[in-house]
Amino acid sequence: MTLTSLLGCALPIIQAPMAGVQDHRLALAVCRAGGLGSLPAAMLTPAALRTALTELQGATSAPFNVNFFCHREVTPDAAHLARWRHALAPGYERLGIPQSCIVPGPSRQPFGPEQEALIEALRPAVVSFHFGLPTPELLARVKGTGAKVLASATTVAEARWLEAHGADVIIAQGLEAGGHRGHFLAEDLTLQAGLFALLPQIVDAVRLPVVAAGGIMDARAVRAARSLGAVGVQVGTAFLLCDEATTSPLHRAALLDPARHSAITNLFTGRPARGLHNRLMGWLGPLSPLAPPFPHASAALAPLRSVAEAAGRDDFTPLWAGQGHSACRAVAAAEVVALLAAGWDV
Repeated sequence: MTLTSLLGCALPIIQAPMAGVQDHRLALAVCRAGGLGSLPAAMLTPAALRTALTELQGATSAPFNVNFFCHREVTPDAAHLARWRHALAPGYERLGIPQSCIVPGPSRQPFGPEQEALIEALRPAVVSFHFGLPTPELLARVKGTGAKVLASATTVAEARWLEAHGADVIIAQGLEAGGHRGHFLAEDLTLQAGLFALLPQIVDAVRLPVVAAGGIMDARAVRAARSLGAVGVQVGTAFLLCDEATTSPLHRAALLDPARHSAITNLFTGRPARGLHNRLMGWLGPLSPLAPPFPHASAALAPLRSVAEAAGRDDFTPLWAGQGHSACRAVAAAEVVALLAAGWDV
């Protein structure tokens, strides 16, 4: 079975869900161009998610994907939070901000009963998960709506686990990919590989269809992924400069800066994710044990980010992007879809 027949889209091109740089409008543009648009839901309240899903369904009859996180909520201990605040203290002093303005609390919600109830009520055609899968009970209810379930794997072991626990499609996420790493069985980043090493290993290890993700920016990469057994591709970074994306002016400027490179960092959320190198990453190092567990690192950074951004600086801003970001183009999303589809015989 082809990916298009399984998911109901015209092209085997999936727009990666990208919280913070998109809303339903990018997903809609990709759907209208024949791909599978995606809506990131981890940072949306149930009310906001309902509104976005309703708007998407009212604007297109094409299938689209709704993405959720499946992380386990961890409450950081007071000592760890204190160490994190102490590490950030020089930034607060330099910008003249009191640490009393920090509002504690998580910034991203794991998939739970409220989100599942919305899936049952609104019934999107595709639901995807990052950091594993939800509980068997919740997953069974999602699949009971008829939705196809996609999930990310960063290793062969994760791909086999997803196949054994109910996924319909596996997204092979290479180390080049922007945003959060989808690992969930082990936190050791040395176990993870670039896409074109990882992809054929996963294709050979499972019976499920496999979608390639990470560093795919043009038709050449699409053809390469297909030659290694992918039934489709998931692409995020290539859409960051699109008219329909909500990427901020600072983020757009950084993407166009030839001096910027990407690195994997845990500083912004507490979990490894790939983004463009900035002042915070140079100051503390991209990966630091000082960062509290996901997603609690972001609370203490929020005031720093707000003040710096108001001054036109991205020192404390997460600039998520993959290793192929230099190929980003400021065009309509439909043009990106067409560019990628040129690498696939459809």
